[in-house]
Amino acid sequence: MSLPLSNINVFEMAGLAPAPFAGMILSDFGANVVRIDRSKGLSTDVLTRNKRSIAMDLKNPVAIQTLLQLFTKADIILDPFRPGIMEKLGLGPDVLLKINPRLIYARLSGFGQQGSKAAGHDINYTAISGALGLIGRQGEKPFFPVNILADFAGGGLMCVMGILMALIERSVSGKGQVIDANLTAGTSYLTTFPYLMQQYGLLWDSERGTNMLDGGAHFYEVYETKDGQYMAM
Repeated sequence: MSLPLSNINVFEMAGLAPAPFAGMILSDFGANVVRIDRSKGLSTDVLTRNKRSIAMDLKNPVAIQTLLQLFTKADIILDPFRPGIMEKLGLGPDVLLKINPRLIYARLSGFGQQGSKAAGHDINYTAISGALGLIGRQGEKPFFPVNILADFAGGGLMCVMGILMALIERSVSGKGQVIDANLTAGTSYLTTFPYLMQQYGLLWDSERGTNMLDGGAHFYEVYETKDGQYMAM
């Protein structure tokens, strides 16, 4: 039995965690994912499962022309760069959607394509989204849960959700579209439940670390065991 995305061609511009993760999810479900690397050196990215790779110098006009030809056959482009970078390369959505109207152009940005904020990394997005303030012990600074919230859940996973919805819409309209997976907004979306509970004074209406689901309840806690390990209850 073929996988659901086996006829989908994806070109992933090499970048940091969110875009490779999105590309990996698509490849896991059968998409043909080609990663566009910027050098021939060994990549340190581990999220390359089932992907092929092409090394190209994006400052070389010949390479850009080659990509333009390749992108005419693309279903999805994954753009991991800061706002404006792909436009400077001559590979922005306005250009690509003219040569390939069915293209789904997925952009992964920290704060969206507009506004004064551009550069940043996971902890910045997690903080501004409001998620970081929910995590930690009473009277202590917020606890940072590695980079799974903004990079992977609020970024890569939300991006894939947008892509799948765009594929469904394209099957009806025949047209592609631009998706802006904003990591800050995506992470904020993940906080919907605790902040609504806080708003209505249900389960999450007290100081951080004192509520039922953030360490304030004995039946929802982590305990150290006699052998120096830990047990989650």
